[in-house]
Amino acid sequence: MDFDIIIIGSGPGGYVAAIRAAQLGLKTAVVERAELGGICLNWGCIPTKALLKSAQVFNYLKHSADYGVLSESINADLPAMVNRSRGVAAQMSKGVDFLFQKNGVIRIAGFGKIVDKNMVEVVDNEGNTSIYSSKNIILATGARSRQLDALPQDGKKIIGYREAMTLTKQPASMVVVGSGAIGSEFAYFYQSIGTQVTLVEFMPEIIPLEDEEASKLLARAFKKMKMKVMTESSVTAVDTSGDLCKVSISTKKGEQVIEAEVVLSAVGVSTNIENIGLEEMGVNVERGKILVDEFYRTNIEGVYAIGDIVHGPALAHVASREGIVCVEKIAGLNPEPVDYENIPACTYTNPEVASVGLSQKAAQEKGFEVKVGNFPFRASGKATASGNVDGFVKLVVDSKTDLILGCSMVGDNVTEMIQEVVVARQNGMKAAELLATIHPHPTMSEAVMEAAAAAHGEAIHILNQ
Repeated sequence: MDFDIIIIGSGPGGYVAAIRAAQLGLKTAVVERAELGGICLNWGCIPTKALLKSAQVFNYLKHSADYGVLSESINADLPAMVNRSRGVAAQMSKGVDFLFQKNGVIRIAGFGKIVDKNMVEVVDNEGNTSIYSSKNIILATGARSRQLDALPQDGKKIIGYREAMTLTKQPASMVVVGSGAIGSEFAYFYQSIGTQVTLVEFMPEIIPLEDEEASKLLARAFKKMKMKVMTESSVTAVDTSGDLCKVSISTKKGEQVIEAEVVLSAVGVSTNIENIGLEEMGVNVERGKILVDEFYRTNIEGVYAIGDIVHGPALAHVASREGIVCVEKIAGLNPEPVDYENIPACTYTNPEVASVGLSQKAAQEKGFEVKVGNFPFRASGKATASGNVDGFVKLVVDSKTDLILGCSMVGDNVTEMIQEVVVARQNGMKAAELLATIHPHPTMSEAVMEAAAAAHGEAIHILNQ
């Protein structure tokens, strides 16, 4: 069968690219060896958010008396939470299948490999091999849990994110290694439902890519939950020979050994670029990533790559945008290249963390003269009424141009709020223009306007610095 585009991988990069290609009239096929939707829909973004929602409901019930609602016998049922999470994932995967059918995208089940610049070999689950031809091939094979020598995953005592979201029995104790979004979210989830969690991070702060103030606030929230947070620490070995894992941790004060039922390795991901024909085709790779130009063309004509396997943030929404830009360029349109300086990042803990652009420290290190507007949620009527005032909105503004260099948020629903600043930055809005934009009251989003006001020394609901 001859196609205009064959995409290998159906994650948020691959399936979005496929649907957009079909909309543009291109004959499109997607090669996928597992569930449609890839890791994000089936084993990442979506099912973890379902688990986190269960934890949120559980915690609301535990503290319902604070809201004038009396409840008794509140217990966490991990298997039931997992079943709900898996159901949500299955529903979303079926949704992708439905969209493929309605848009005329052909699904090819199996493992795909480039054997020529216009040829893809697919080996199905029974070992049968088929060859398909295409004018264009897009690689969107994603990534998997990274393996460390000190943390050899066995799927039982030392686990990755897949096992973490499908445990059949709630562990009494857990060590989570790595405090990025994945590690912090799982640490929060298990601590919330009653597991004693120790979170280990090599860097001086947890969620180390975020603003330092945001990192410190989340760490305080975790410690308030009785989670043990260990920064500037690293796991050197795990002894799994006994009933409990003995985790050796190197700290500033020396070596410590912590016992736990389960160790979760959340130290990042490794790209799925093995055995897909890169070496045979001579596709350029650097440090585990495929090299591409601004429209995701590799050095081999007709071969493209998007998502986690190329340089850039390994985020689902980034992969989706890359896929759209890639196929629109193939179709002869003139899409704008992705602006990697304006990518929102979100961590779905409680409180949530969201950011875009430069942190205050990063902006100053780049030589910007900045003014900072920081509005705490304790001054927000909506946050106070909702019962959770932990957090803030922090705008970093160029003192000379009034352009918004970045924003960091911590608090309830800030992952929904960050987009306002993304849009503002996309359109070159100044902080004064954001300040002059009327926001509905009472809402959490008013904090964005208030932060812009604080940057200008015009804050109403807090004292100006």
